[in-house]
Amino acid sequence: MLPIRRDHPLRRLFRGLLDDAFCTQIGICDAELTDYLADLLVTFTHVDQLDALRNMTDRPLSQIVAMLSVVCDDKPKDETERDRLMYRHIGDYTLFWTGVYPEHLRLVRRRSTDVLLDYVTQGKQSYAIVSDLTDNAAAPSPALFRHLSEDFECCIYGLGLVRRGWEDAEPSGESDGKLIY
Repeated sequence: MLPIRRDHPLRRLFRGLLDDAFCTQIGICDAELTDYLADLLVTFTHVDQLDALRNMTDRPLSQIVAMLSVVCDDKPKDETERDRLMYRHIGDYTLFWTGVYPEHLRLVRRRSTDVLLDYVTQGKQSYAIVSDLTDNAAAPSPALFRHLSEDFECCIYGLGLVRRGWEDAEPSGESDGKLIY
């Protein structure tokens, strides 16, 4: 999978929708946050990125319970880096599903081991753990992950506004309707 370019129209679309939702409608004007969420949305347009975490037999981990079991069972060389990446993915995964496609989440959870798991609580806890495991000089910063943890519900609401924005958007014809990279 090729990464989507920084100047790709899809990234610009998401960034514009995020700026409108967060700055104009919610009142949270944080460029680091909206940049992060734009990257999250662009990354997850590749459906295989939702299941980017894999177990030792290379099977995708598509349930939070399975992801958490890897954190408990796996003993890598660098546990801190493994935990940071794993919890970041869990935070991103739970935020994406609760914010963008909550109706799909309800269907999936009924048929999985995540049925009793509270995705909002798990997402908030995961981002809080990432903020503790991230070095102050790192990008994204620990402060961003604290912000995501503390304002998880606002981010869910904002991503819902973004979804409504793209569903209501009229094609501009600017790129002839092609979003191919």
